[in-house]
Amino acid sequence: MKFKHTLLSAAALVAGMTSLQVHAAEGAVPHGVPHLDHVFVVVMENHGYSQLLNNPNAPFINHYAKSANLATHYFAVGHPSLTNYLEIVGGSNFGVQSDNAPDWHNTACSSNLVSGVANTDNPPSGKICPIAGMGSDATTPAIDTVNEVQGAPGEANIDGVRSVPADPHTVGITIADQLVRAGLSWKSYQEDLPAQGADGVDYSDGHFTNHTDFSQIKPTLNPPLSQANVVALYAAKHNPFAYFASVQEGMDPANSMRNMVGFNGPKGLYADLATGHVPSLSFIAPNQCNDQHGRGNAGAFCNYDPKSDGSQAGLNPALIQRGDNTVKEIVSSIKHSPAWHKGRNAIVVVWDENDYSTLPNNNQVMTIVDTNYGAHKVSSAASYDHFSLLRSLESGFNLPCLNHACDKNTQVMSDLFAEGHGRRDEDDWMH
Repeated sequence: MKFKHTLLSAAALVAGMTSLQVHAAEGAVPHGVPHLDHVFVVVMENHGYSQLLNNPNAPFINHYAKSANLATHYFAVGHPSLTNYLEIVGGSNFGVQSDNAPDWHNTACSSNLVSGVANTDNPPSGKICPIAGMGSDATTPAIDTVNEVQGAPGEANIDGVRSVPADPHTVGITIADQLVRAGLSWKSYQEDLPAQGADGVDYSDGHFTNHTDFSQIKPTLNPPLSQANVVALYAAKHNPFAYFASVQEGMDPANSMRNMVGFNGPKGLYADLATGHVPSLSFIAPNQCNDQHGRGNAGAFCNYDPKSDGSQAGLNPALIQRGDNTVKEIVSSIKHSPAWHKGRNAIVVVWDENDYSTLPNNNQVMTIVDTNYGAHKVSSAASYDHFSLLRSLESGFNLPCLNHACDKNTQVMSDLFAEGHGRRDEDDWMH
């Protein structure tokens, strides 16, 4: 009990220090997006804009992009996946340029923000210290040759031309902290999260996790079962809120690991949609077979793309079709929810980054915005990125801009969230 008390005291100290720093680190409330009651952000994986546009194996995604609003010049920021998830919810990479697992509840380590040393793929870094405090995030160069892909010609971050300088005044919080502070709410819906929840879980197939001791499962097979057999359907790297000290320690019950639930069950995504009891922000991450990421040990329908060259020809068509069906199911469930028909609501479907292809391919991804109140069939050629998405959500929720969402070149996606003339026929998106 004494040890637990020490952990909580340290967490309280971090939370208190962060609270004092927040107001200095945040900017003014952005303008340009009407008031929003509920936003559903669905994050898909690892495919570039041209790999999905007019892809015959993604009929719903393409129809939805045309019937809702489509950003035709939207870019993911960096690589690998986790970096982009952090940028969507926190406006920064927070010094994290890897997909490493959290260093759960370690209050003795120094966050990458405070140390100023990035957690990287190359050189290999260890687990990621809980993100907290204020300090410098990592520079996002225009071309990355050391993380997700090593060596020349390298991967393009953003468009392969722009870079993002490190910000020495980055604060280790996300829109989740902002929402709770404003009296609003959030949930992270993670498909195939195990029944015990997200705390301490790096990956899971919905039952077995990184903590499973397969030596206790009898009789022993030959070859024996091992961690290599676990299909990592849920992955902490796609659950960005789990990396933050404020959430791990859960000093505020409204901002804790309990905000992370699965798709099914009495408190899951589909149950919440059925009742209409949804939070202000729903962050929705399908599993790694359904989000188009793929796994190498989950069978032909979930195999990785045969090639990472930015082309449609190099894709696993079954993986694309699984993702298309998943987006259709999620969007349909949201549209049929009582919550969609009350207040002013939006759905955002965004891809975290392109595939692993190198230059000259850039990091352009597809992003679809759909509202129950505004204009539709808008095709926007404005230059947007993940920081723009965060800034737009903050505008709709009347929250201050955070970290790089405050940068002068970060635009609000006002044309995609714009007021319109009435609502569409429901049949339009169901095509």
